[in-house]
Amino acid sequence: MGTLYEDIVDYGGEVFGREHMETLKACVQCGKCTGGCPSGRNTALRTRKLMQMALLDLREEIFNAPELWFCTTCFTCYERCPKGVKTTDIIRTIRNLAAKEGHMSVPHRMIGVYVLKTGHAVPIGPDQMKLREKVGLDSQPPTTQKYPEYLKEVQEIFKTTGYDAMIDFDWETMNLRGMEKGGKK
Repeated sequence: MGTLYEDIVDYGGEVFGREHMETLKACVQCGKCTGGCPSGRNTALRTRKLMQMALLDLREEIFNAPELWFCTTCFTCYERCPKGVKTTDIIRTIRNLAAKEGHMSVPHRMIGVYVLKTGHAVPIGPDQMKLREKVGLDSQPPTTQKYPEYLKEVQEIFKTTGYDAMIDFDWETMNLRGMEKGGKK
């Protein structure tokens, strides 16, 4: 384990390319990313602050920052950066590093639970089914919710990759370990 910057470049570089991740060093803290962030208007997300924390090697602080998980990956910051910093991809890489080290928010872990249970991050409910029918679509798209026999394959991918363990999924209760049926700790 190197500095956070080195880890971002190494880990993210495997997916995006090292040069892509190295753009983090070009950040001049101008604030265009934060100023244009739709999530930042409604949450504590300050993209510029996350970039600064990464550059200052504040690993524990950024991994434990709730705002790390507020980014919706809309790419507004990425498109507006005058220095070409690939902010969205850097944030996604930091999240992946944080998750590998056991720092993942409960809401994000719950998305994994939904996928494990239904094959969907956001399962389609009765209201959405009615809306789909109203606009001439099948009530359910051709996914695991419509074809539950394929859900086993999704679950096998989670087991094979270890994602179920990373989110601390309990196969017996079909929930996060320590969570009651209603989702409360």
